[in-house]
Amino acid sequence: MQPQREERDLEANTGQSGKRRELILFLFITVVLFPILSVMIVGGYGFAVWIFQMFTGPPVA
Repeated sequence: MQPQREERDLEANTGQSGKRRELILFLFITVVLFPILSVMIVGGYGFAVWIFQMFTGPPVA
């Protein structure tokens, strides 16, 4: 009997507060996390190219 009661309590708690938490998480990912990750990826690529060109020289046509 105990597991059914816990499942019912979990379902009752995932109503409005669960949607609010999901919205906050979505906003955090789209406003904070993705921009930071994209800047880090582009910056990391630029840094790697810069280090590579320090050893091999700039591209020559």
